[in-house]
Amino acid sequence: MINDTGFLLRGMIIGFSIAAPVGPIGVLCMRRTLAAGRASGFVSGLGAATADAIYGCVAGFGLTFISGVLIGGQFWFRLIGGAFLGYLGIRTFLARPAEKAASVGGSGLVGAYTSTLFLTLTNPMTILSFAAVFAGLGVANAGRDYGLAAVLVLGVFIGSALWWLGLSGVVGLFRARITAGTLRWVNRISGVIIVGFGLIAIVSLA
Repeated sequence: MINDTGFLLRGMIIGFSIAAPVGPIGVLCMRRTLAAGRASGFVSGLGAATADAIYGCVAGFGLTFISGVLIGGQFWFRLIGGAFLGYLGIRTFLARPAEKAASVGGSGLVGAYTSTLFLTLTNPMTILSFAAVFAGLGVANAGRDYGLAAVLVLGVFIGSALWWLGLSGVVGLFRARITAGTLRWVNRISGVIIVGFGLIAIVSLA
């Protein structure tokens, strides 16, 4: 039980630390929180947390074959991911602020979840980040015990989800103060940043 608790806490630290750096997913979640509310921002973050858990499984269970295949195909993954970021960035830039707060339905939340899940999965180098952090925290051999590896991956998901819950919650506090004009600039700035991340991903392939 002590080992399980320790691995859960370590997994939470890993998930939180990998999710925390603000990149294109963070910008996207903040913008969606401001535009559509905390639920949209948090569900977007859950998509990224799910992808983190998937890659945590690959690293935690020692699935070296899958890891090798994904890293070997990173060119196409990053190309597709960069192109998709460009598409989302342009859509965000051109988005018109709603005249009143829109209620995000089931289909909208599903789209928010799947888009960030897809974007996070198109960065297979995340596996190397997990492997490095696992080794640094002394959990590199968790794959030898499937039970501990499962607890570790659960911790990764919880830690990542907690970050996105906190981020969407904090950003949501400012939503009431955002006017249509301000949101229009938020859309434009967010769109430019997201497109920039997409271009960096594509240019880095050269």
